[in-house]
Amino acid sequence: MLTDALKKQIQGAYSQFLENKGLKSRYGQKLMIAEIAKTLGSIELDDENHREIVEGAGGLRTGGHICVVEAGTGTGKTIAYLLPAIVMAKALGKKLVVSTATVALQEQIVNKDLPELHRNSGLSFSFTLAKGRGRYLCLSKLDNVIAEYESGINPTRALYEDEFPSVSAQGIKLYQSMMDALAGNKWTGERDTWPQALEQNEWQIITTDHRQCTGRRCSNVSACSFFKARDSMHSVDCIVTNHDLVLADLALGGGAILPAPEDTIYVFDEGHHLPQKALNHFAHHSRMISTSKWLDQCNKSLGAMLGVISGAGNVDRYGEQLPAALIDCKQRLDQLYPVFEQLAQSIAFDDRQSHYRFNNGVVPQDLLIPCVELYKGFDRLSELLKKMCDELNEAMEDAHCPVPKIDLENHYPILGAWQARADANRDLWASFATPDTPSSVPKARWLTPVDSSGNMDLEVCSSPILAAKTLEYSLWEKACGVVITSATLTALGNFYRFQMRAGTPNDANYKVVPSPFNFQQATLEIPAATVEATNADVHTLAIIDDLPNLIDPNAGTLVLFSSRKQMLDVFEDMPEELREIILLQGDNSKQEMLVQHKKRIDDGQGSVLFGLASFAEGVDLPGKYCTHVIIAKLPFAVPDDPIEAALSEWIEARGGNAFMEITVPDASLKLIQACGRLLRTETDTGKISLLDRRIITKRYGKAILNSLPPFTHIIHK
Repeated sequence: MLTDALKKQIQGAYSQFLENKGLKSRYGQKLMIAEIAKTLGSIELDDENHREIVEGAGGLRTGGHICVVEAGTGTGKTIAYLLPAIVMAKALGKKLVVSTATVALQEQIVNKDLPELHRNSGLSFSFTLAKGRGRYLCLSKLDNVIAEYESGINPTRALYEDEFPSVSAQGIKLYQSMMDALAGNKWTGERDTWPQALEQNEWQIITTDHRQCTGRRCSNVSACSFFKARDSMHSVDCIVTNHDLVLADLALGGGAILPAPEDTIYVFDEGHHLPQKALNHFAHHSRMISTSKWLDQCNKSLGAMLGVISGAGNVDRYGEQLPAALIDCKQRLDQLYPVFEQLAQSIAFDDRQSHYRFNNGVVPQDLLIPCVELYKGFDRLSELLKKMCDELNEAMEDAHCPVPKIDLENHYPILGAWQARADANRDLWASFATPDTPSSVPKARWLTPVDSSGNMDLEVCSSPILAAKTLEYSLWEKACGVVITSATLTALGNFYRFQMRAGTPNDANYKVVPSPFNFQQATLEIPAATVEATNADVHTLAIIDDLPNLIDPNAGTLVLFSSRKQMLDVFEDMPEELREIILLQGDNSKQEMLVQHKKRIDDGQGSVLFGLASFAEGVDLPGKYCTHVIIAKLPFAVPDDPIEAALSEWIEARGGNAFMEITVPDASLKLIQACGRLLRTETDTGKISLLDRRIITKRYGKAILNSLPPFTHIIHK
């Protein structure tokens, strides 16, 4: 498929882009373009225009349609994947879906990278941005909120306090300004384009989800921001979206929101986030007491609801069955709670644990039957609510329905929200009721005590420990073609960690392309006073003693901690003059901290950022903004994480070494990300100080050290 004509088109577009932008070619960028073009160019289509799957070595069915590329900062990877992927997707007659993990990169691609490529490459293509329904305003909800406030009456809101939180006078001013902006065509209804930051509780009142949305039957559908954005996707060549929306689409079978996987070339930028995003997406959780109260509230509200929507199709027949279903779920939940509470209390005497985890993910035999009954109860409840939603949906199109459409539209979101919550509980208890098969990868199952309005509640949780099989079945096998890229896909110098977690096949094209940076411009130092971070108290005292000597009070410094407690303890014992220039994570938002830090540096002052894991990735402080990165300790995962603990347990049970197969590679990758905060441009210089001597005293430490970029090493004895 990669014909000479396509090669010439890609090469010509790249040369024209560089010339028009006044740029020089980069070896890593050229190599990345070539590898992506080669991989996508190997795809052959059958008579139905789907990717052909051929027999590989050993009779394995293979596609060879996946390219996994690690490309460091400065490679110019966005252009390196957009250019060949656009050309090859159009040649194959497929849509290109570019997915990122963060809104910032998403908007950079749509607002900067794609327009620049379009203007300067000579390529002809169209593109749009796709976000989930929750990023868009629901005009019906906005109408109702304003109307209720102006009239002082909303009988629907009075019935369902949980679904309709109260709105303040200040909130109404905000919502009225939104309505005015929509009316004046000054806003699209998309959350991220509103000029001020919106709190989640403000936004939640006026957005919706697929369970609560009446879709094309809504009175406001012609003005709906979400459907306008969704309709634009059908006519474009390239759709920019996020990992969560891709996973949501795949969970619905693919093709429900985005183009079908068979008709799509995917590019996953920030691809190292995809396995964790998938785990989050396919995990289940629910709070027991909160759910019990919700079931009780539903039962109390039901009579008034049926009094309004009675006569809409067969809604009465199903509604009459709801009280028994609600009571059954509540009673079974209340009976199981004391048993789970007793299990959770067993962790109260272990300050290292905040979860009760079922060993090997196995629910004890005596608890299986109650879990099965809860699953059956919520399955029944979910089915009844679905039937009621379907009846209301059909009634909205029935001109002879005796129930006014406005009443149907007001109550449909309530039933939809109920169904979504019933579905979530059904899926959770199905996981607890269904033991894992001996040949399958087990799930992690655990209980977490939580403080809910001053009272104790129990969150019941279940999650896959690996996303590999799910991604393999729903994405890698079905997609026409895939490109996965990030600055950090390898750990300890290989792709094994990513393959294990993401499930990418062995026949994928795995490449590391070289960075344009000269890493010798930076030093990696182990100060003389550094101790092994095995004893937290001793290590913290050593940092307190050494840090004032390491920090230049007139420069830009980033200090990264793995523990909030250690960060706060160190901050409290810093000299007063140093504390005055430290910006501490938690005192302000991350964005505000970065703004203050840059302003201080611009004003010729010194500034020090104290941050945790979120500052070790995605923070861009080029040049003078950061000339010294100080890393408190090797970033090993917190041992309390129930999913990682279950994964380690599974690996050990299979005869593996969880520490070397999971813990060390994970720490290696996180350390590379942390070190990556220093050199952000080709001219940057500076140093990294690692305050954990295990990097040189332990065998695994030396393996981690050897996997880092080739900084100039300075190790003090």
